[in-house]
Amino acid sequence: MIIIADGGSTKTNWCLLDDAGKKVYFNTEGYNPYFVNSDYIVNSLKKGLPKDLPYDRVAEVNYYGAGVHNEEKAAIVVEALKQVFVNSHVFVGHDLLAAARALLGDQAGFAAILGTGTNTCIYDGKDIIHNIDSAAYILGDEGSGCYIGKKLLTDYIRGYMPEDVRAVFWETYKLTPDDVMDAVYTKPLANRFCASFSKFVYDVMVNINYSRGLVQTSFDDFFRNLVSRYPDYQRYTFNCIGSVGYNFRNVLEETAVQYGMKVGRILRSPIDDLVQYHINNKSVTQ
Repeated sequence: MIIIADGGSTKTNWCLLDDAGKKVYFNTEGYNPYFVNSDYIVNSLKKGLPKDLPYDRVAEVNYYGAGVHNEEKAAIVVEALKQVFVNSHVFVGHDLLAAARALLGDQAGFAAILGTGTNTCIYDGKDIIHNIDSAAYILGDEGSGCYIGKKLLTDYIRGYMPEDVRAVFWETYKLTPDDVMDAVYTKPLANRFCASFSKFVYDVMVNINYSRGLVQTSFDDFFRNLVSRYPDYQRYTFNCIGSVGYNFRNVLEETAVQYGMKVGRILRSPIDDLVQYHINNKSVTQ
């Protein structure tokens, strides 16, 4: 009995795979070790995991997570998972590796994440061989939900947001510009806060040109500053995982074509394909 998990900064998708091949899916919040520690993860898992989960029978936990950029950050998640799954072998890898394995399987190619945050890579069919750091949500993460949300909030604070959109924004959130500044600069998990407003951009129907412009600018920044910086990037198909890429896929596909890339797979979540990858590669725990 094994567990495969894909953890973003906002949500983690889990799948329990039993010895007969039965799959049980469940969700918890996301755990980015740049923002939460081991104790936080343990407490959240104890509250969020299914009460009837057979912890003692889980032999292996394969967790792929946002923010697992190095051994120090991975250790935060490993420590937490070992406290919860005490009889399990625990593997913790980067969520970008999960995206590549889900999108490409054993084939080489280009893979990206466009969710709360952004990441990109070239994958050789087993491992990531080239990654341009997204620089995270303060310095980079172009194209992400956080990046789109920051553009929206900046327009709101500066008074650039069109009045029809501003009216709907106020009715939806009842946030003043001071409230926004306080949430971003003094409260925890500012990346989630900013990213949550990408849903508003997707849902609001009063000024489509404004909303589409925010997304187009964000995706153009993504391709200009990240994707197009990979050598010979145009020889790859563009493959992407994440709610932002999926929800705004029409604009994303247009932008990819403008940068000379053919579009491959654009998925909301990697979990189904990631589980299949582990079924096909039963010895993979690295």
